Amino acid sequence: MEIKRRVLQGLIDWKIKKDRKPLVLQGARQVGKTWLLKYFGNNYFDDIAYFNFDRQGELKQFFETTKDPKRIIQNLALVHGRAILPEKTLIILDEIQECNDALNALKYFCEETPEYAIACAGSLLGVAMSRGKSFPVGKTEFMQIYPISFSEFLSEADPKLLEYIENLDKIEEIPDVFFNPLTEKLKMYYISGGMPEAIISMLESQNIASTQDVLQNILNSYSLDFSKHVENKDIQKINYIWNSLPSQLARENKKFLYQTVKSGARARDYEDALQWLVNAGLAYRVFLSEKPSLPISAYDDLSAFKIYLPDVGLLRRLALLDPIAILEGNRLFTEFKGALTENFILESLVNQFEGFPRYWKSGNTAEVDFLVQHENAIIPIEVKSDENVKSRSLNIYRQKYNPEISVRYSLRNLQMKDGLINIPLFLADYTSKLLRKY
Repeated sequence: MEIKRRVLQGLIDWKIKKDRKPLVLQGARQVGKTWLLKYFGNNYFDDIAYFNFDRQGELKQFFETTKDPKRIIQNLALVHGRAILPEKTLIILDEIQECNDALNALKYFCEETPEYAIACAGSLLGVAMSRGKSFPVGKTEFMQIYPISFSEFLSEADPKLLEYIENLDKIEEIPDVFFNPLTEKLKMYYISGGMPEAIISMLESQNIASTQDVLQNILNSYSLDFSKHVENKDIQKINYIWNSLPSQLARENKKFLYQTVKSGARARDYEDALQWLVNAGLAYRVFLSEKPSLPISAYDDLSAFKIYLPDVGLLRRLALLDPIAILEGNRLFTEFKGALTENFILESLVNQFEGFPRYWKSGNTAEVDFLVQHENAIIPIEVKSDENVKSRSLNIYRQKYNPEISVRYSLRNLQMKDGLINIPLFLADYTSKLLRKY
């Protein structure tokens, strides 16, 4: 099974750059970074030289004893069993966060041997970088790898449906013959989420129990990371935060509350543990915006934020929501105050817009789910998990700030009216395209 990842084009562009630097892929564990690099190498290079610092700890000695990139490559070639050739071989350094000397060596590869194509991956690279250890700033390129999106999921689940939505060229109603099956496929995606192994289990075996097991194994591997890579004082705190996330999102007001983590918990005691989850790519933090103005990042209220997971399938599994809900109308979309749907929409927005989304609140009277910066405009976004689209909060925002365009996601059909685009949930990945149609 080959799910078509859009990020592949970014890898191709990197390969042909004249001023190419070593590439660093970041992303949570098991989002498919290693598979993507190997697929890229097999299809666009003559050879792959793959090295994993977690499994092959002895490789670290090559980087500890010298900073000469040519000598390092000679040593790696001995392990590889054949020559590593400029432009012909893709060198993959996996789990590079396990070897700080290898991270530092990327500077010398950039400066002295740019003819070698070097791509690195690290599940906990964000954590390693946050520790203040030496990192070759300005000598590498970064690429963030996210879970497989719904539109990428469709490339295997139903290529004809994907072809249809790829060819949408105007904002108009979608015929039921496409609308209804797209909604059903989205339910499937809510069950598997975007982790490649879970999707393969869902689509190849058609066994939901197997998909459940895959997702649980991924969650278990995250818990093992907590104990393996975290300071002892923070292990239990991270577990408390992690296990509290479904209940944090189950409230009407989804603002993160430390008291929900543990009775008596205070921000200063748990902030480092929460930041570890963010750095590891296991949690998204969405800050409250005090004022929807440009640049959006300048108006963050750092004391108020919401926390989401990087994948809707993992959130569903962590929340112990039984997949049987797929048979119960729109329950998957609406479960625990629509948290799954909000999480799904955030995943899609992160993939499309520069900068991270924020949310907006006006006292206790109104709250808009997300704000995104699109070109030189701030777009307010309301998320509705079914066909009920009444939105007092969005109306208050529009009256106060008079945005040229607003977005609402729901299970209603695609429509533009009075500066408001209603986007069906299954078209969330095409938001930026639809905004350009306005």
